[in-house]
Amino acid sequence: MSEDTSKRGAAPPSLERAAWLHRPETARVFAALGGKDGETRAVGGAVRDALLGLAVADVDFATAIVPDKVMARARKAGLKAIPTGLAHGTVTLVADGTSFEVTTLRRDVETFGRHATVAFTEDWAEDARRRDFTLNALYAGADGTVFDPLGGYPDLISGRVRFIGDAAMRIREDYLRILRFFRFNASYGKDGFDADGLKACVRERAGLRLLSAERVASELKRLLVAPRASEAVSVSFRHGLLCDILGGVPRLARFERLIGIEAELGRAPDPILRLAALAVFVPDDAPRIARRFKLSNAEQACLALGGEPFGHDLPDEAAAKRTLYTLGPERYASRVLLAWANSAAPATDPAWHRAAALAERWEVPDFPLRGQDIMALGDFSGPQIGDMLRRVERHWIDGGFAEDREGLLALAEAMAKSSA
Repeated sequence: MSEDTSKRGAAPPSLERAAWLHRPETARVFAALGGKDGETRAVGGAVRDALLGLAVADVDFATAIVPDKVMARARKAGLKAIPTGLAHGTVTLVADGTSFEVTTLRRDVETFGRHATVAFTEDWAEDARRRDFTLNALYAGADGTVFDPLGGYPDLISGRVRFIGDAAMRIREDYLRILRFFRFNASYGKDGFDADGLKACVRERAGLRLLSAERVASELKRLLVAPRASEAVSVSFRHGLLCDILGGVPRLARFERLIGIEAELGRAPDPILRLAALAVFVPDDAPRIARRFKLSNAEQACLALGGEPFGHDLPDEAAAKRTLYTLGPERYASRVLLAWANSAAPATDPAWHRAAALAERWEVPDFPLRGQDIMALGDFSGPQIGDMLRRVERHWIDGGFAEDREGLLALAEAMAKSSA
């Protein structure tokens, strides 16, 4: 088995105190697969994020053990083993209700996109060379020792997203890596984009058309909410990629203003809201984009808010209350934020702040009447009952929600008599 040493610059520190490394379920996987003997190591995102001091959720493992022995050892240790991707050496282990992907070290025998033919190896550096970026080719043993065969740690701490080996070759293995290049720059980059990687993304951009809508949508959503999303989106536009991804011209200024407003309000970014700000000009854009990325009906409804009134005008209090009552707090907030971003008002504008905070200072009232109230007034069919309720409710809304139950009942009774 080849030992790993850092090839470039500073060696990474130990992760021996990382909380995720000492979780019982993680320890059980290491124990079952010879983690103390160096046969199995955590790899990729968990190691990368831990070195940056970020929270770690999912933990993936790489191992020198072949898949059938991985499953045998796991089952002997009382873990559930699922052969999720045996052709590529991947087994899913379940420990204490938590799933872990365990993949045997691999080298490419023949590459044709994502469907490469691989052979198993015990060489950690060989396995690392087939990954996408150097900052993802980091491994950690059970004792927290970090192995960096390709010099990914210096790139990680300097915020440089660099393809491993030949960038174009890495992209041709999976064209989603074009989007991942921008997403990782938005998440971890610091001082501009790696020139070789950017040139390769531009040259290979036709491959984006070969990707499934679901994979593109998943990666795009993660990109749009990353810390440096504005810069990454702008760079992708300047180099001719963003229009290909969106299928249209973006609204960069509105997108950037929305990011500023969210930051001012301390609001967590929402990927669909940001997509609406970026890509929706008119109502017809929403279903087009939803079809392009195979989004859900709820996501399409959020997108549609980007092409609806208020437009760019600040709503008056009465209009704002009517909209909040009709849409509910979440969709109301989305509409206000998109309208605010569509306007020229700064993120510190007090009037827009007040409109955005309406749900916090005004309790949405319940409509006082129900279907049985109409039924008590006469022998009406279901559609008639629904129509009368809607007419009375519209009167109540237009009147600023002021009329009480008695007044609304009187109005309904008058309607019932006139329709008799």
